[in-house]
Amino acid sequence: MANKDYYAVLGIEKTADDKELKKAYRKLAMKYHPDKNPDNKEAEEKFKEVNEAYEVLKDKQKRQRYDQFGHAGVGGAAGGGASGGNPFEGFNFNGQDIHFDFGGGGAFGDIFSQFFGGAGGSRTAGEARGRDVETRVTLSFEEAIFGKDVTLSLTLNDVCSHCHGTTVEPGFELKECPTCKGAGQQIRVMNTMFGPIQQAVTCETCHGRGKVPEKECTRCHGTGVERREQDITVKIPAGIDDGATIRLREHGEAVAGGVRGDLYVHVRVRAHKKFTREGDLILSEEHISMVDAALGTEIDVETVDGIITMKVPAGTQSGTDFKLSGHGVPHLRSDRRGPHIVSVIVDTPTKLTKKQRELLEEFDAAKRRGIFS
Repeated sequence: MANKDYYAVLGIEKTADDKELKKAYRKLAMKYHPDKNPDNKEAEEKFKEVNEAYEVLKDKQKRQRYDQFGHAGVGGAAGGGASGGNPFEGFNFNGQDIHFDFGGGGAFGDIFSQFFGGAGGSRTAGEARGRDVETRVTLSFEEAIFGKDVTLSLTLNDVCSHCHGTTVEPGFELKECPTCKGAGQQIRVMNTMFGPIQQAVTCETCHGRGKVPEKECTRCHGTGVERREQDITVKIPAGIDDGATIRLREHGEAVAGGVRGDLYVHVRVRAHKKFTREGDLILSEEHISMVDAALGTEIDVETVDGIITMKVPAGTQSGTDFKLSGHGVPHLRSDRRGPHIVSVIVDTPTKLTKKQRELLEEFDAAKRRGIFS
């Protein structure tokens, strides 16, 4: 959603309470629900806008930040996309496909069928293809923010170094398969209740190649591949999030007479002891005394870019958020960065000295007399 006012989207005032918010959301959600508006793109977009607005405004903390900072305070809102748009849409980074998988399933199930149109993707039917491989890389919070190159050491089927994938012992040639006569397929007759049915199946002798070696390679024994440890460098883009999957085309296992499979790298990001993340926001808390809150102060704030001095104005209330622009998460599709939101927590002392209590009581008495009103 292109920065539309969430209150306007739901048709409510800024002062609306939770009951009014839910009522407005349910009414609009029913009105624009895809089941009631099949093949209606405009209604579909409206439905997305309504859901995004509700996801922010129903959360007290997100609503407070939205009221204070606008869309910059909610880090791309419900969409979670640091770069805007659909976070599940995916994009290309240095020749690597990057998508987000929050389903927790295996790499080769429905999630990749949705992302890439099935394991075969753009390859032609019947073309030999190596096995896809999946692995995992775990990053620190800072590594995910700034990106890095990760070298993976994987033992994979690689092209045989002796026959170079031909399956033939050097000095010999491939000859026509005697079983399928070069067709690569065999006709199999199946008896069914409707009578015999012919079915073309891959030739079991040549495995669909139509040719067999005069003499098999003595190293790979005619497979065309051999196991070998390989170092593969994966470029992790700045701003990647936990749950992302990077696809490296044709970096999986080799196969004789075909193309390599793909390599899928699942990204996991370790939790940080101080920072949390929401979309392109980095969130943290800083504690100050009630005296500093009343009189105002300057505090040193830890960010991923180092220590930054932040001014806390006099009269700051506990839970007030401050925005440090440009110190959040980099956008995956641009050079911009989100903000770092600092929530200031005012600590109330649990133990007072006699003098401190006297001073506070004196302050309270003066307030009651109207001196500070």
